[in-house]
Amino acid sequence: MHYIRPVWLTHSGEKKDFEVYSCHVSPDGSRLVTAAGDGYVRVWSTEAVFKAADPSYNGPKQLASMSYHSGTIHTVRFSGNGRYLASGADDKIVCVYTLDPHPPSHNATFGTDEPPPVETWKIHRRLIGHDNDVQDVGWSFDSSILVSVGLDSKVVVWSGYTFEKLKTISSHQSLVKGITFDPANKYFATASDDRTVKLWRFTPPGPNSTAYDQISNFVLEKNITAPFISSPLTTYFRRCSWSPDGNHIAAANAVNGPVSSVAIINRGSWDGDIHLIGHEGPVEVCAFSPRLFSKLRPSDQPPDQRGQANSSLVTVIACAGQDKSLTVWITSNPRPLVITQDLALKSLSDLAWTPDGTNLFVTSLDGSIICVSFGVGELGYEVSQEETEKALEKYGAGRRGAGIIEGTDGLLLEEKSREDELRGAEGRMGALMGDAPSSQIATLNGNGTPAPQPAMTPNGAMPSGDARNVGLNGDAPATGASGPASTPQVPEDPNKDKLEKLKSRVTITKDGKKRIAPLLLSSSGGHESSLPRAQLMSASRNAQGVKGDAPQTILDLSKPFDGLPKGGLASLLLGNKRKLAKVDGVDDGQVEKRITSTSRDGAVPILANSTEGLVPARAGTDVTGQQQTPDFIRPAVINPSLVVSQVRLAVPKLRRHIVQTYAGSSGIPVPGADVEGSDGPHESSKRQMQHDIMIEARNPSQLPVTGKASDQEPCRITVSRKGQPLWQDFLPRSTLLLTGNKMFWAAACEDGSVHAWTPAGRRLVNAMVLESQPVILECKDKWLLCVTAVGMCYVWDMKTLHSPHPPVSLAPVLDIAVHSLQDHVTAGPAVTSAHLNSEGRIVVSLSNGDGFAYSPSMYVWQRLTELWWAVGSQYWNTTDSSIGDLKSSPGRENATTVSAGIVPALERGTTSETMVRGKAFLLQRLVKQLLSREGYEGFESSVSVAHLENRMAAAMMLGSKDEFQVYVFMYAKRLGAEGLKSKVEELLRGLLGGLNGEDDEEETTMGTLTSRNAEDRSWDNTSDLLCGWSRKELLKGVILILGKNRDLQRITVPYANVLGVTAEPETGGDAMVT
Repeated sequence: MHYIRPVWLTHSGEKKDFEVYSCHVSPDGSRLVTAAGDGYVRVWSTEAVFKAADPSYNGPKQLASMSYHSGTIHTVRFSGNGRYLASGADDKIVCVYTLDPHPPSHNATFGTDEPPPVETWKIHRRLIGHDNDVQDVGWSFDSSILVSVGLDSKVVVWSGYTFEKLKTISSHQSLVKGITFDPANKYFATASDDRTVKLWRFTPPGPNSTAYDQISNFVLEKNITAPFISSPLTTYFRRCSWSPDGNHIAAANAVNGPVSSVAIINRGSWDGDIHLIGHEGPVEVCAFSPRLFSKLRPSDQPPDQRGQANSSLVTVIACAGQDKSLTVWITSNPRPLVITQDLALKSLSDLAWTPDGTNLFVTSLDGSIICVSFGVGELGYEVSQEETEKALEKYGAGRRGAGIIEGTDGLLLEEKSREDELRGAEGRMGALMGDAPSSQIATLNGNGTPAPQPAMTPNGAMPSGDARNVGLNGDAPATGASGPASTPQVPEDPNKDKLEKLKSRVTITKDGKKRIAPLLLSSSGGHESSLPRAQLMSASRNAQGVKGDAPQTILDLSKPFDGLPKGGLASLLLGNKRKLAKVDGVDDGQVEKRITSTSRDGAVPILANSTEGLVPARAGTDVTGQQQTPDFIRPAVINPSLVVSQVRLAVPKLRRHIVQTYAGSSGIPVPGADVEGSDGPHESSKRQMQHDIMIEARNPSQLPVTGKASDQEPCRITVSRKGQPLWQDFLPRSTLLLTGNKMFWAAACEDGSVHAWTPAGRRLVNAMVLESQPVILECKDKWLLCVTAVGMCYVWDMKTLHSPHPPVSLAPVLDIAVHSLQDHVTAGPAVTSAHLNSEGRIVVSLSNGDGFAYSPSMYVWQRLTELWWAVGSQYWNTTDSSIGDLKSSPGRENATTVSAGIVPALERGTTSETMVRGKAFLLQRLVKQLLSREGYEGFESSVSVAHLENRMAAAMMLGSKDEFQVYVFMYAKRLGAEGLKSKVEELLRGLLGGLNGEDDEEETTMGTLTSRNAEDRSWDNTSDLLCGWSRKELLKGVILILGKNRDLQRITVPYANVLGVTAEPETGGDAMVT
């Protein structure tokens, strides 16, 4: 063993050598990289170091130097494949470099005394994700991920392919100072000043994986605290290391009683009973040699029974720290093999072995870089790499977690699934790097994709090859009259000049030198992350550069004619919840003892259902004769139904003059117009009528006509166009509400009657008399909705003059089940909106943030949205980025975004209501506490999957075709990321439905469906449609999404073969989202 310390191997300054904080050796062993306080990353030739004492050596020494950081560089690491080099500094940035194969274009940097570069390392990415100093970085052994840790207590995981931020982990409670990876590629460990080493289990992501795929990845496996309970907090680093056979983790800055030590943590049990004791000060860095060693020469080892060499393999570990000493240990010896004291003047900061395990580089804060070279046999005899790989096989090394391909069909399916995903990744990175004009980029979960590609996907990927020219609804794109559509002219990017100025912005460094400040381009620096967020933001806040999330109109909801009061329509309730009858001196488990005691000889007692529960009835005096009405209720005029109703809603104020303008999607036919014809002289005039026609109601004044209080003048209803009356009618009672569309007009009166007219003024139906005053009157197409003061909802089909279901009460949605029965009414949640959709479904939203819809086929209210999803699901956010800018029919000029659907509208309402009342922050705090508790590790994942299932069910019940397709594809992608095989199989079986021709008995059952529910609104229907979509196309899209998941291919390949996905060529077809 000998030490090599070349004079030139340093980060020299004008007055002193800068502190060297990190070093690493490339996988091929030809380069040594160091990082120091001068802000430079320097690459050295290891051959020059080994031959430093040879005067005849005239090769290059320093190969390159990079200064892309604006501060002290704390860590530097080569990737396992040798392609990338990563560095982290106190400027909160992680820089990733690549080697340019072309020779350097200049001899030296102007204004410096740096030697001419031999190699050119260019900046590849600048990763922005930390809020404080980056203290350490680490690559997985297959280079699929890069993990950075820092003084902001965060662990940030980056893709090793696209360098997108995959996940940010904030589980540590203090500064994180070390990271190491399992050579079997199953775990990584992080060490922190919170005196823990946390172990994280992960599955290596694929080249095109997004944050969606990694939501359930990187899970906390173990929290190790025992060896670090009283460890000092004075160390600059806590650099741990994993043994090459995967059996042990060496954790720095541990303690064994009062003595500083290195804890050896055993794999599997994750206990730290073994300690390496000998250092006088805290140990800051440990490094296992990457090779296994044998005590005997391979030729001298006796063969085992199978004829193979039988060797007892040992590992070698080096430790260094604040006591300025270096120790080298082998597992076969309880004492250190080498002890070197005062190797430097200050603390030792980092250790790096060469790939052959015979040379060790040591860096120190005094600026020295030392190489310790071991001779043959001093550490043992290194065994072949095959032996190391064989030792890792028992932990699953070499087997990717994606599973094993079981046939050629699986390969073909995976290839088809990845083709479009690769295009999506390229488009996403192109958008992030500014390759596409901003006006041509549609944002979906933060993933930009060029707008000319018609159908967007929830994961930002592009449609499959056979679906590139078709919209999401299956509509072909519009073409010109003369033939195919011409290539659209790409508008000039308005931010181009600004971007160029930013690229060439000159700054002055602390040394007084001019530098061109690089433009920070990172996937994490964008406004929106591709990770679904469970974060609530005010609905009134629009991020800079992002258009408002709320569309101008909701596609399939009735437009309100009368606005409800601020805060919604107030409600009063007499609850259904009963209290138990409490008995003094009796335990809670025997509260009915008093009732039992009233039974004599098997007689049934007479009980009174009071606000205190069931209590024995009391005998009272008989009341005879006429009773006088109390004075306090004499002046009140109360509808009798309100006296006995459990729900009471506020009644609108009686207005003297009510005017409503019809502004629907098409004009209202007028008397004498050709209603049926679409051509002719009236066609252009119809399009102008939508703002010209209005209905007004003039209620009588308070003064009687004849002097008698009962002689009031009638209410006058007038419909006019541009001030010219079209027709007029009179009603005997005052009007409260008006509504109408191109099919009918309607008015609701104070006596509880509803009147309807045709567009020409003919009475459509007799006056419909209700039990109390109407408070909400809405219409949508042929449907009319009326909500009364006692919470009853009536829906009528004014075309066929029938109702899809009996009147339904609002009591269940007003939480009447959780309100206790009391002597007086209590306030319930207010009704903020009540609408109809095109199928006559009632959609109601409340002031507590909940949204409901009534299912006429099941005769029950269904809750579509609530605060629980807002704080627990990762797919909830105010910009609704999961479907934010997805076009329902991208090929059409009048394409509308799916975010204009009913479910996103209700979710935006939930966000607004909960932000106003502050309830969301209380629930978010509860959820954060749950996530750190044992047994709730899969909480976010489970709630997110349930939220997508809730969205799918809501879209199917409402008949929202566009929303349903998007939610199905989002759900399929999430199931693939989670690996939920049972749910995947159930989804595919449900989508296949009647395509396989089974269950003939169910056909007769489905044939009995009435108009209350369409035939394609259940997963088990026997038709070829599901919520308006072809089952075949939905199934094909889901299979293409799941095709890349090898562990699911045993389930997906049979379905792919049935549909011919793996066999058919890529030709034009219906739009499929992958």
